Amino acid sequence: MSPPNQILSVNTEGTPCFSGTQVPVRLLIDRLERGHTIYEFLLTFPTVRRQQVMALLEAAARMIDLQSETGKN
Repeated sequence: MSPPNQILSVNTEGTPCFSGTQVPVRLLIDRLERGHTIYEFLLTFPTVRRQQVMALLEAAARMIDLQSETGKN
C-alpha cells in the first residue's frame, strides 16, 4: 500500500486531491456513482495513477471494516 501522502494531498482551497494532481478525489466517487469505470476515470484524468485509485479504495474498505468491527458488541 502507498503511504497516504502519495495518495492524497489537499489543495489551497482545502479540497482533497490525488497527490501530484489537481484532481479532486470527489470526482472519482462521483464518476463511480454514475456507473463509470476506473479505467474511464483514468483515461479522463491521466495525471492520476491507477495505484493511487486502488490505494484510496483499499483504505476506504479498511475504514469500513474498522467501523464494522467497532460497532459490534
